[in-house]
Amino acid sequence: MIHFNIPAYVGTELDYMKTAIQNNKICGNGNFTKRCNQWLENHTKTQKSILTTSCTHSLELASILCEIRAGDEVIMPSYTFVSTANAFVLRGAKIVFVDIRPDTMNINEQLIESAITHRTKAIVPVHYAGVSCEMDKIMQIAKKYNLYVIEDAAQAIMSTYKDKALGIFGDFGCLSFHETKNYSMGEGGSLLINNDRFIERAEIISEKGTNRNLFLRGQVDKYTWVDIGSSYIPSELNAAYLWGQLENAEKINQNRLESWNLYHEELHELSEKGMIERPTVPKNCSHNAHMYYIKVRDINQRTELIAYLKQNGISSVFHYVPLHSAPAGLRFGEFHGEDRFTTKESERLLRLPMYFGLQKDEIHYIVNKINHFFT
Repeated sequence: MIHFNIPAYVGTELDYMKTAIQNNKICGNGNFTKRCNQWLENHTKTQKSILTTSCTHSLELASILCEIRAGDEVIMPSYTFVSTANAFVLRGAKIVFVDIRPDTMNINEQLIESAITHRTKAIVPVHYAGVSCEMDKIMQIAKKYNLYVIEDAAQAIMSTYKDKALGIFGDFGCLSFHETKNYSMGEGGSLLINNDRFIERAEIISEKGTNRNLFLRGQVDKYTWVDIGSSYIPSELNAAYLWGQLENAEKINQNRLESWNLYHEELHELSEKGMIERPTVPKNCSHNAHMYYIKVRDINQRTELIAYLKQNGISSVFHYVPLHSAPAGLRFGEFHGEDRFTTKESERLLRLPMYFGLQKDEIHYIVNKINHFFT
């Protein structure tokens, strides 16, 4: 069986976890947490990284920092994971969904401005498959209307837009280190803070609303409860696991890119015949090979192909069901304008196995079966 995903493992993770235990520091904010945050700050050139228990919590932290309140509106694509919307719904916001571009599956930047009202507080672009949204246009709109931008970069670590890391264009960037992502700590994430006025409060909120970090740095003589907050800091064991992978970030990235490129090359002929569509990576974008997907004719053909691949020992999956069609989406949001592409394109998309260590002969086998299906 060729699995759809196998969490990355480079071999040093357990040693680092053992070191954390031997250091008698496993509850978080220890040396491994600091190393991970420093690596993320250096790599992305963000002002501050706060390692979190999940990308979901990173989004929730950003929502609190933006002071999202009941009656506010937040613009985002419907083609995304539920956490993107939940983080703002929890604060009382109404979600305004905007259609996507069929080439990248990202929010259509040309449709954002018409969705803005006097209640709009933020824009949340989602970098699908690690391919950047058109951030220049989005930031231009945000500046014009004085809106926050929170980048959902859950899939986008190591990806760039115009040679800058994704997650650093908006006020905040939210990364994921879930086991399905390129780099994993089981469950985890990071909040990238690109405006220094938010840093101190973000530290307080992430430490249960206390000024503990100020105390540890000697900036106050005691720490106490000063703001709202929750327990957003991950275990040091999780951070130790992640550190082993961040040390090998380039190795993992190159391996995934080789697999992505092999898929892309071998599926070229089927694409030229019009049987499938392959992913599009626009100019000025570099991606991280987070996923390889194809688009088929329609949902019925996709269902048949998934079943066929399963019969041949290959695990493949479809992705998001658009949020605006879900019960909670109907309750907490609305779709602005016409749904030209979100539903139609989501029903065509099929994700193929992609993970660190996927073998070339496995990709050959997968492509061979896809070709056989269409002949």
